[in-house]
Amino acid sequence: MKRIVSSNGRRPAKNPGGEIEAPLIWTFDGPFATCLADMEDTFRRAIIQVGDVSRIAVQIDLSLPALKPRIDAGETIQPAWGDFVDRLTRRYGLPAGPRVRHLKMAGPLATMVIAYRR
Repeated sequence: MKRIVSSNGRRPAKNPGGEIEAPLIWTFDGPFATCLADMEDTFRRAIIQVGDVSRIAVQIDLSLPALKPRIDAGETIQPAWGDFVDRLTRRYGLPAGPRVRHLKMAGPLATMVIAYRR
C-alpha cells in the first residue's frame, strides 16, 4: 500500500467529492435576451462536457454599466431573466440557482463561470 505524504510531513486532505477542475468561463455581450439564450445554450453544452449536473456550481456576473444603456434603450429584464433562471434549475436539474454578482465595473454584459468536480 502506497502512502502519500506531503513535504511538511502531513497527509494531504482527502477530497470525497472528487477533484475540482479549472472553471469554465464564457463572456456574453449584445442584446439582453440574446445573451440569455446564448448562456442557456452554453450551459447545456457544458453539462454534456462535464457529464454530471449535481457536481456543478454556476455563477453569473452582470456588469451594471453594460446593462444600463440597454435598459435606457428600452430593453426589458423581466420576464426573460426569471424564465432563464427557472429553466436552468428545472429543465437542466441544476441543484441550486446560479449565483449572480452585480459588478460596478465596465466589461461584457455577462460572464458565466461553471465550477465542477470530476
